[in-house]
Amino acid sequence: MTERKRRRPADYFRDWKEREALAEAMIPLVGKLSRENSVKTYIYGKSLVNQSVLDIMQDHRYVRQVEQNELSEFETYPVIKALASLNLGTAHIDVGRIAVAYEAEGRAQGLSVKKYVKRQVTDLIGSNAKPISEPRDVVLYGFGRIGRLMARLLVEKADGGDTLRLRAIVVRKTGAANDLIKRAALLRSDSIHGAFKGTIRVDEERGSFVANGNEVKVIHADSPDQIDYTAYGINDALIIDNTGKWRDPEGLSQHLRCNGASKVLLTAPGKGGLKNIVHGINNAEISTDDQIISAASCTTNAIAPPLKAMDDEFGIVTGHLETVHAYTNDQNLIDNYHKANRRGRSAPLNMVLTETGAANAVGKVLPQLQGKLTGNAIRVPTPNVSMAILHLNLAQPPTTAEKLNEYMRRVALHSPLRKQIDYSNSPEVVSTDFVGSRHACVFDSEATIVNNQQCVLYLWYDNEFGYSCQVFRVLQQMAGIKYTTYPEMD
Repeated sequence: MTERKRRRPADYFRDWKEREALAEAMIPLVGKLSRENSVKTYIYGKSLVNQSVLDIMQDHRYVRQVEQNELSEFETYPVIKALASLNLGTAHIDVGRIAVAYEAEGRAQGLSVKKYVKRQVTDLIGSNAKPISEPRDVVLYGFGRIGRLMARLLVEKADGGDTLRLRAIVVRKTGAANDLIKRAALLRSDSIHGAFKGTIRVDEERGSFVANGNEVKVIHADSPDQIDYTAYGINDALIIDNTGKWRDPEGLSQHLRCNGASKVLLTAPGKGGLKNIVHGINNAEISTDDQIISAASCTTNAIAPPLKAMDDEFGIVTGHLETVHAYTNDQNLIDNYHKANRRGRSAPLNMVLTETGAANAVGKVLPQLQGKLTGNAIRVPTPNVSMAILHLNLAQPPTTAEKLNEYMRRVALHSPLRKQIDYSNSPEVVSTDFVGSRHACVFDSEATIVNNQQCVLYLWYDNEFGYSCQVFRVLQQMAGIKYTTYPEMD
């Protein structure tokens, strides 16, 4: 981003109100682009769709934090207005980056904003290309923490219904008369992630709930062999197994024997030769022939991207991972029997030292790091957001923490890993500030330590929602979905 000195406003309140009015004017244009053209607009990776005025203004302020420069609604509104005037095909467009590029290039060339924007998206004008030829049905097998967050993402990103469609969830039979109402209530309200954005209604007669117009069948079954998806009008479905009950090809292949199922995605580390995929790292390994894939673990997704970035630039000789992890459903509320050591003790009352397989699992997605990392975990009394601490011995030391931070800032903003790594330079952030983060991890630059060949990196990650976003990216690729992005950066 080029250095642009912004004049301090004479009247802050008046300046705020003018920018507020522009953000408000963006909302119908953003909605029109999304609804009529399937064009999703962003500010440096942050979606503008279905956002409030204050959300949009905060996204502009975010750019100042990470780019060390201002981005104003005065600059982005003309870009959005220009895009809305064009007959565009389906795409993802970062209006923030285009606005900055215009200030650096277009203005110097004497171009109007409209002419510059039109030149940037010329290939998109009048395009009828779709990210996928036919919509794909999706079924959530299991409706726990990750299952419900995946449901929220699938509903949020349903667009015109021509990509991924959530058609059903599969849950165990409880026999309770109000089972359907309770399932819908858990999706509607979440103690950590807040209320569902939209409306949910229950149709008991049809055995379904309707979320923002998406009818989702609730199928009761104790095992995959009890299900025929075609009986519910579901065909060629992508099954997301959120239960973790089966983690190898043999167990997960039960889903493929169901009528109407075609592929399986596991939201847990896979075993038995199963491909473990961290999107942004080794998703190129996904082939059209793959029927069963694992999205690895939340911690593996959090550490693999920064480890790759560090290894590419400095070379990792050895390292140690310590993950300070929020407690999970696997632990007990109060002391009780647990098959694993220490995990039987009360989760809300104790820090619990336990193991993590993430250090070894990294070797499956980054083979060059196989055997170079050790790891441990501490479960702590918080319900969500974890921290990975990486102690690394480097082949080429970065000299100073400032140099290392600047490198990671550029990776987070301008590299193919920008969807996986976010960047924070605030000295005041704490774990709850990262609830709802859509990145695999957030690099905390204020905590970086560099000592000759050694460095210590601190990475926050929403182990529920951030991980679910990574799962969704893998799901899109398995379905063959690919969006045209502007400006092209990769």
